[in-house]
Amino acid sequence: MRKIGVFDSGVGGISVLKEVLKELPNDDIVYFGDSLNAPYGDRPLKEIIELCLKVSDFLVYEKKVDALVIACNTATGAAMNLMVEKYDIPVVGVIKPGAKEALKKSLKKNIAVLATPATVKMGVYKDELLNLDKNLVVQQIPCPHFVKMIENGWIDSEESDNMIKNYLGFLSKKTDTIILGCTHYPLIKRHIEKFYKGTIVDPAKETALTLKEKIGVGDKKKELIIEFFVSGDIEKFKKISEEFLERKIDHIYKKILG
Repeated sequence: MRKIGVFDSGVGGISVLKEVLKELPNDDIVYFGDSLNAPYGDRPLKEIIELCLKVSDFLVYEKKVDALVIACNTATGAAMNLMVEKYDIPVVGVIKPGAKEALKKSLKKNIAVLATPATVKMGVYKDELLNLDKNLVVQQIPCPHFVKMIENGWIDSEESDNMIKNYLGFLSKKTDTIILGCTHYPLIKRHIEKFYKGTIVDPAKETALTLKEKIGVGDKKKELIIEFFVSGDIEKFKKISEEFLERKIDHIYKKILG
């Protein structure tokens, strides 16, 4: 059977995994959450690339996956081109699918990207969007505290509400569409929706559909096998993942890459 490798800097890639399971239910999955090193978005580019390649090498060479999904916007921007060149398997990232979907949804051609500081600094969403349509107005808003709070177990509180309102306060009044430019952010989408009534694009579904286009639908099988590897706190990862996936996770393996 085919195996699909999915990785993120932590629990955020679960938002992509959930969509991959819907679109490709016949394939086995190996998921790596590098939560020990999360968030990637606060790190220098060179360090992000090194971390990404350690994880992808593990998935490709040790776990022998047949396709690789970079379920992290920062990692996609930093290392996808290197991975495409390095590995002889399909590699799919989240930025291009997210940008295409936002372009479809935006009626006023005024799009904002909520992302980590590293993703904003690289400008990958802005570049991709303007490549698709040079007449777009693209605003990038760094949200440095979201990932840490999500990894620690998001608590719906006055503090978290104020944080969301603070970030959304930078939006242009003309913005009609925002992209959740970090795969952690869909885990708090319902909290963001309390304060933003426009269109919200989660690139996860489009990423899964892009993967499906590349590799096709696998043969039917009797049971789904998902292996989870986490470099950080297993219990935190398990609690958040089970809540978002709406299914029980029986086995999570601790794996720290050298």
